[in-house]
Amino acid sequence: MFKRIFGQGSGGGGGVGPKPSVTSTVRTVDAIQKLGETEELLVKRRSLLEKKIAQELDKAKEYTKAQNKRAALMALKKKKMYETQLEQCENNILRVNEQQMMLENQRTTVETVTALRDAAQASKSTMSEMKITDVDAVLDEINEQTDQMQQIQDAMAQPIGPAADMDEDELLGELENLESEQLDNQLLEPAPVPTARPAQAARPQTAAASAMPNVPQGRPAQAAKPAKTQEELELEALEQEMAV
Repeated sequence: MFKRIFGQGSGGGGGVGPKPSVTSTVRTVDAIQKLGETEELLVKRRSLLEKKIAQELDKAKEYTKAQNKRAALMALKKKKMYETQLEQCENNILRVNEQQMMLENQRTTVETVTALRDAAQASKSTMSEMKITDVDAVLDEINEQTDQMQQIQDAMAQPIGPAADMDEDELLGELENLESEQLDNQLLEPAPVPTARPAQAARPQTAAASAMPNVPQGRPAQAAKPAKTQEELELEALEQEMAV
């Protein structure tokens, strides 16, 4: 089937036929377009036949009501003829659709095979220009450059000058000595003097001191008198009356 569509393959071409000519492509497109126009015409014809069938059926009903059997029979015959034409029209529409679908599928297949063949030829041409030895050489060069860059970075990370000669163990020992000295200084420091004044202890009073009155240091604040109750007020009023 593909040989019919694409033609016989040329000698030494790997069994793949030549590309479809521009003329065949144009003819296929024209045929698909013509089939589409034919389908539109058949669809219009079908609509017309359906209307005529409905008209003849209405006529046959009217003639039957009017008891005109001959006219009703003629209307039914026309209706039957239109139905036969309608059936043929629908068959033609189906055939046109099938042919149109077949041409569209063929065109799609041709375009697909052409694209695949062009891609295969491009891939073959690219692979012929690129050799596996060249790929290996490029990868080796990249790896070598990567190793050189890593070596440069390691060299740049090395300390320079006096810092390079310092012993890390010696530095750690010096740090431990400083920590021990600081701890000793903290232990030898005197205890801090409390800033708060301690409360004076109560001294025992002698007999002379107890006999002497205490000198008031200041005028004591008068305590607030509690409010008198109603009973106390009545008692004071009674004492005043008795005194009089």
